[in-house]
Amino acid sequence: MSSEEAPVHRTGTASATAARAERRARTDYTGGVYGSMLASSVVIGAGTLGSFPRAELVLLLLLTGVVFWIAHVHAQLFGARLAQQALDRRAVLHVCRDEWPIVKAAVPPSAAVALSPLLGLDVQGAVWLAVSVAVAGQVGWSVAAARRAGASWRLTTTTALVNLLLGLLIISFKITLKH
Repeated sequence: MSSEEAPVHRTGTASATAARAERRARTDYTGGVYGSMLASSVVIGAGTLGSFPRAELVLLLLLTGVVFWIAHVHAQLFGARLAQQALDRRAVLHVCRDEWPIVKAAVPPSAAVALSPLLGLDVQGAVWLAVSVAVAGQVGWSVAAARRAGASWRLTTTTALVNLLLGLLIISFKITLKH
């Protein structure tokens, strides 16, 4: 019998459900908010791209997300944890998983750029779409974090507005600085 076919006792189901609930409660969406803001900054700062601007922007977004994910994993493992505990495979995998939202946040703006020709957008339109998707992601991640933490609707709305304002600030940089 595989583990999927094995009979599950009520206590096993309850403890597994409780463990999943505890994991969800501890989930930190900071990386998603940060990754979304990073993605919009990358798009704004990309300036003039080469011969394949969409492909280059998609790669730039994804690779920058991966590099920042590695930097955050490194900082968590060697900054805070090394002094407190020995590193083992479980700790490394835990930190990698916790910081993964930084990379996940780069995917929607990358997909927006990749799919922009289907919407009839030129490269500049693709850039604006990607920034809009990144800012929407930033707001979405902040709302998810607030709700997961049990924040009131008032606090959830406040964090959404703060993240929207931060996103709009980044957009104002693009408008003001015009590459």
